[in-house]
Amino acid sequence: MSDVRRLGDRYQVGELIGRGGMAEVHEGRDLRLGRRVAIKILKPELASDPAFLARFRREAQSAASLNHPNIVAVYDTGEDEYREGAAAAVVPFIVMELVEGITLKELLNSGHPLVPERSLEITSGVLAALDYSPQHGIIHRDIKPGNVMLTTTGAVKVMDFGIARAVADSSQTATSTSTVLGTAAYLSPEQAQGRTVDARSDLYSAGVVLFELLTRKPPFVADSPVAVAFAHVNEPPPAPSTLDPSLPPEVDPILARALNKDPALRYP
Repeated sequence: MSDVRRLGDRYQVGELIGRGGMAEVHEGRDLRLGRRVAIKILKPELASDPAFLARFRREAQSAASLNHPNIVAVYDTGEDEYREGAAAAVVPFIVMELVEGITLKELLNSGHPLVPERSLEITSGVLAALDYSPQHGIIHRDIKPGNVMLTTTGAVKVMDFGIARAVADSSQTATSTSTVLGTAAYLSPEQAQGRTVDARSDLYSAGVVLFELLTRKPPFVADSPVAVAFAHVNEPPPAPSTLDPSLPPEVDPILARALNKDPALRYP
């Protein structure tokens, strides 16, 4: 993917700034408007199905309608041809706001300690985005530390709205996709069971993220993604204060409700 230098005769592709299971993110430049952007380039194998491209285009366009300070703005989407030798493939891409900062995943991996108040502040920013998006008919479906950014000024930005749905819908069962299995630690029970999800599923995943910010590990850890998904469905989460006695006891009932197996018993 690093050989791609221009997309859609408009976007200059620059330095690689991130990589995930389904895409690479490059710093780029919009040559028409003369501004720096982030370009998420999905892997060509995801675009082998024309139906996926249609779903991807529809979901990305929906995400572009979101305008909120806690959501990374989507500017444009498209597809272009990527050649490697004699082979050619269609490459879907998304042009987004370039956010200077780090992801929560990078913050957690750094070992930098967070006081509980800061963990709650960060989660409040995520929840503001998740309060706004369902009002516009969009469920995220993949809330996790890698999809939450902290800007250099400390602001919270959630990214990748709609993309998880396009990828999951391209498979017959959501739980069989590498995307879902790769983020099993943050799955709601209904996602793990392949059931219909709504905004309360995103709230469950946000609860898992808060749990990890407070305790430095997610509530369920196992040897395989399938075992983690099973735990989300069948096992009660531990109380955060049992893992870190220095935490204020008030966080225990908050997490217990956020991580309830029954969506109807979570926060609305």
